[in-house]
Amino acid sequence: MLSIAESDLGTPAAKSDVLVTLEIDGRAVSVPAGTSVMRAAALIDCAIPKLCATEMLEAFGSCRLCLVEIDGRKGYPASCTTPVAEGMKVKTQTPKLGRLRRNVMELYISDHPLDCLTCPTNGHCELQDMAGAVGLREVRYGYDGANHLHAKKDESNPYFTFDPSKCIVCSRCVRACDEVQGTFALTIQGRGFASSVSPGQDESFLGSECVSCGACVQACPTATLTEKSLIELGQPERSVVTTCAYCGVGCSFRAEMKGEELVRMVPHQDGQANHGHSCVKGRFALGYATHKDRITTPMLRKRIADPWQPVGWDEAIAHVAAEFTRIQATYGRHAVGGITSSRCTNEETYLVQKLVRAALRTNNVDTCARVCHSPTGYGLKQTLGESAGTQDFDSVMRADVVLVIGANPTDGHPVFASRLKQRLREGAKLIVVDPRRIDLVRTPHVEAQHHLQLRPGTNVAVLNALAHVIVTENLVDEAFVAARCEAPAFAKWRAFVAQERHSPETLAAETGVPADAVRAAARLYATGGNGAIYYGLGVTEHSQGSTAVMAIANLAMATGNLGRVGVGVNPLRGQNNVQGSCDMGSFPHEFPGYRHVSDTAVRESFERAWGVPLHDEPGLRIPNMFEAALDGSFKGLYIEGEDIAQSDPNTQHVTAALSAMECVVVQDLFLTESAKFAHVFLPGSSFLEKDGTFTNAERRISRVRRVMAPKAGYADWEITQRIAQAMGYPMNYRDPSQIMDEIAALTPTFTGVSYARLDELGSIQWPCNAEHPAGTPTMHVDEFVRGKGRFMLTEYVATQEKVNARFPLLLTTGRILSQYNVGAQTRRTPNVVWHDEDVLELHAHDAEVRGIADGDWVGVESRAGDTVLRARISDRMQPGVVYTTFHFPESGANVVTTENSDWATNCPEYKVTAVQATRVTQPSDWQRRHQRFTEQQLDLLEPARSTR
Repeated sequence: MLSIAESDLGTPAAKSDVLVTLEIDGRAVSVPAGTSVMRAAALIDCAIPKLCATEMLEAFGSCRLCLVEIDGRKGYPASCTTPVAEGMKVKTQTPKLGRLRRNVMELYISDHPLDCLTCPTNGHCELQDMAGAVGLREVRYGYDGANHLHAKKDESNPYFTFDPSKCIVCSRCVRACDEVQGTFALTIQGRGFASSVSPGQDESFLGSECVSCGACVQACPTATLTEKSLIELGQPERSVVTTCAYCGVGCSFRAEMKGEELVRMVPHQDGQANHGHSCVKGRFALGYATHKDRITTPMLRKRIADPWQPVGWDEAIAHVAAEFTRIQATYGRHAVGGITSSRCTNEETYLVQKLVRAALRTNNVDTCARVCHSPTGYGLKQTLGESAGTQDFDSVMRADVVLVIGANPTDGHPVFASRLKQRLREGAKLIVVDPRRIDLVRTPHVEAQHHLQLRPGTNVAVLNALAHVIVTENLVDEAFVAARCEAPAFAKWRAFVAQERHSPETLAAETGVPADAVRAAARLYATGGNGAIYYGLGVTEHSQGSTAVMAIANLAMATGNLGRVGVGVNPLRGQNNVQGSCDMGSFPHEFPGYRHVSDTAVRESFERAWGVPLHDEPGLRIPNMFEAALDGSFKGLYIEGEDIAQSDPNTQHVTAALSAMECVVVQDLFLTESAKFAHVFLPGSSFLEKDGTFTNAERRISRVRRVMAPKAGYADWEITQRIAQAMGYPMNYRDPSQIMDEIAALTPTFTGVSYARLDELGSIQWPCNAEHPAGTPTMHVDEFVRGKGRFMLTEYVATQEKVNARFPLLLTTGRILSQYNVGAQTRRTPNVVWHDEDVLELHAHDAEVRGIADGDWVGVESRAGDTVLRARISDRMQPGVVYTTFHFPESGANVVTTENSDWATNCPEYKVTAVQATRVTQPSDWQRRHQRFTEQQLDLLEPARSTR
C-alpha cells in the first residue's frame, strides 16, 4: 500500500560513480556527478518550486519557477538544468527569488480558469500547489485582454480529455511522448502567446498518431490532460501496487481505488520492468473487470444444448468432483486432464497441475504457453541449458546492434518497444527480420539499417545464411567459443553452416531475401559491438520453431554475445505469465522447474511433498487430448482461464473434440468460445481480485495484489483447492504465499523466492538461490547453465504447408496494439474504437489481380477451412503474403490455420498457412453457423442471468 502520489525529485538520477559535495541552504549534500541542483535539493527534502520539471523527463528549464541563487554566479539559473559542482553554494529561498517566482506564477494564473473547487484535480494539481508554495495571494492582471479561457476541449479519446484552456504550455506532455513513449505524436504549434499543444497537424487526439499510452496524461501538471474515470469518479483514496495482466512485459502499476471501485491505473515509477511507463491496455483497458458480461455465479448443465442452471458453489464443486470420478472409473484415470492459462498467476497454475497430477493421478496437463513459446524452452535448453531469456529489459540500453526477428514490439510489447526506441535514437543499429514491414522498420527518429523481408516459413534458412557469413568471413569470436562452448559441437556446426548450400546466394531464391542484404546484416551483428537478439511468435510458431531458436542461440554463441549486459537471446513472451506457466510445470512431461516426470529422484521429491505416488510417463498434450476425445478415450477436461476454441489452430477440429467430451469444466470471467461447449462454468476472478505472482519475459517474478474482493466470492486458486478437496485430495493453503513457499521448496530456481523477499526487493528475476539471493538479471555470466554451450545443427526443412494454384498466398498472423490475444478482455473496453474487427492485409498487386478494393469482403480459404474478412490494402505486405489478427472470434482466423506444428514441441504453425483470397459478398458457412450457435448459447445463458 502506498500513498496516492509518488515522490518526484524533478529530474532523472545521474549514473556517475563520482560523488560531488555541495551546500544547499547551508546544508551539505553529496550526490553523483551530473545530478541537477533541483534533485540534490529534493534529496535533502528541500522542495524547489517547479512546473516543467519531472523525474520522468530530461530537464527543460522553461517554467522559470525553479530559479536559485548560486554564490559566484550571475543571475538566477534554473535549478533543473544546472548540474551540481564541487563546493557549490546554493540558496533556494531568498526575498528576491520569492518575488521572481510569484511574478511568474501570477502570469500563469492570469490565463488559467479559476475553477479549482470544481476541477477534477483539485487538491492534486501542481499548478495549484505551486501557487501556494510561492505564496501567491492575488493576481494583478485581469481577463480583459487576450486569453485562452474559452479554448475548445478535445473529448475524442475514450480514456482522457484535453482541455487547452488549462494548458500552461510546459511541454511536459510533448516531451513525454517524445522521450518516454517515442511516438512523437504531440507538438507545440505557434509561438509566444499563440503557442499550444497539438496532436499532429490540427488533429484530434483520436485522429492523430497518439497511441494512448497515457504518458502525456501522467506528465501533465494541471487538469489539461485528465483521465475521464477521474472526472467521473473523483479522486482516489488509496493505492495498491500490482502487476499488469496483459503482455509479457509485466508492468507495475498503482491501482488507485475509491472504496472497492477502481478509479485509475497509474504506472509505478519504481516498476523494474516499466520504470513508470505503460501502454493503452495496461493503463486504460480495465473495464472488462466490471463488465456486464461477467458471470459471477457457478452454472451447470447436462448437455451443451441445455439451458444453464445457476447453482451454489458447494453443488458446483461436488458436481465436478463426481463427474471426474465417474469418468475415471468408467474410462480409466487418463481419460481426464487439465489446461492451465498464461493469464493466471504462478500459484494458480501450480495448483492446477498439482490437482491433475496428485488428485487425478495423471500427467494430462498442458498450457497455452505450449502453443506459443514451447520451442523457446526446448531450443534454449538444448543450447544454453536453461529454458528462458538471458537478460533483463534494461539490458537493451547497452546494446549496440539489435536484431528483432519474428516480433512486433510496438504492438505486442509496447513498453519494451519504447525502451528499444530510446536506445535506437541514441545510436544503436537495428536489423529487422520479418515478412511484414512492422513499425520499427521506419518510425519517427528510428529506421532499421536492414529489413530482411523473408518469406514466411524460411526463418531457419535465413538464420543459417547469417551464420554462413559469420563463419566464412572469419567473424566468429574465437576466444569466447574456445572458452565457453563444446569444441566438437562447434566444429561440426562450423563445417555445417560453411557449406555452400547455406550461403545467402544459394538460399536467396528460397527466402526471398537478397544475398547482399543478408551479408550486410550478418557483418553488422557480428562486428557492431554488443549484439542483442529479440524474437517472438514469428520464430516459435513454425514447424521448425525449435530449430530456429537453436539457430538464434548458435548465432549468439558464435559472436560472443552472451553472458553480459547489452547482449543475449531474448524471447518476447506474448501473455502476462507465459514464462510462469512454463516454470510451474504445466507441460505433460515436466514437473515445475522443467524436470522430466521420468526422473526418479525428482519425482520422489514431489511424492514426498504431495503425499501420493505420481505417474512416471508423460501425459497428453492438447492436440493429443483432442485426438483422444474424438476416438472416445478422453472424456473430461478442466480449463482454467484459457479459450482453446478460439486460440488453438483448426477451430472446427477443436470444437468437435470439445463436443465429444462428457464433462468440460471452464473457469473464466465470461462465456468464452470454449465455455459455449462447457457443462460446468466456474466464475473466475480478474487479476484485480487476487493475490499471487506473475513471471514476465525477463524471468522477473512480481507481486499481484488484490485491490477488490472477488466478484464471484473466490479467487481462482481457492476454486482449484476446493475441487481437490472434493476429490479427496488434501489442499489446505490459507493464502497464496503458502503456495509460493511450496514452489520455492520444490523448484531449485525459486529457492530464495518468498512474498516477504518480493516485497523487500520489489521483484526478483530467477534463478534466486543461495548463490543469487537477489536474483539473476543476466544469465550465463561465467559459464552456461549446462556448463559449456552446445552448438546444434539446424538443418532447414521447408514447411509441409505449400502454396499451389489453388492456395497461392501465404497467410501469417499476429497482434495489434489495442487488442490482446483472443480479445475477451479488450473487446469489452473502449479499445474497440481503434480496432473493432480483424482485417486481411494484402499487397496492392495481390488485390488488383483479384479485383479486390480496400474495404471489400474477402473470402479466405485454406486446406482446413474458410472465413471472410474485410480487406485492407497495405504497403506493409510483400506480394504473395497476407496477414490478419485473431482477436475477434467471429473472424475465424484459426478456422483456416492448419494442424501443422513444430517437430519437437507440437507448437502450432500459425505463421504459415497457404490460402486463396477471393472477393465475396456474404459471410462464410462457418461464420453463419458460428453466429447461430453463439445466439443459441446466449439464449441458453439467459435463464441463469435472470436469476442473479
